[in-house]
Amino acid sequence: MNYPVHIVAVSGLIENDEEKILLVKSPDRGWEIPGGQIETGENLINGLKREIKEETGIIIEIGKLIAVHSNIGEMFQPDGISPIGTIVSFGFTGKAISGELTTSDESLEVNWFDREKILDVIDEEFTKDKVRYMLNYDGRVVYLVFSRNPYILHGVQYF
Repeated sequence: MNYPVHIVAVSGLIENDEEKILLVKSPDRGWEIPGGQIETGENLINGLKREIKEETGIIIEIGKLIAVHSNIGEMFQPDGISPIGTIVSFGFTGKAISGELTTSDESLEVNWFDREKILDVIDEEFTKDKVRYMLNYDGRVVYLVFSRNPYILHGVQYF
């Protein structure tokens, strides 16, 4: 029996004291909220803190779980043949508590943006939808189901 493989990831809608939102410019996807894959044996909270520190230089305090994103589209390794599974990503709020903005191999640029302007700088439609729903958090966790290439939003549900 073949068991399905899912990549587990996290992302953070991180605010500073001026209520600006932290964005990173990925070499592949353009501007987005920071985050990434959870490593083997790592929990979601530690993984998000690690990813944000690695990508931005910022140390954060985690807030609430506000979103779950399922990318159900078929994805492949760089060879274009080997499947890599689907992605389930957990979106959290957070607060910057220290650190200086720095870039990494995963972030060409890092900056703070006004809440009202971040959707204007994000190019990828799936990223805009993820961030739009996170910005509009109303106390319920939003669950988005989508696929990429081409981008299709299959469903949105609140819990």
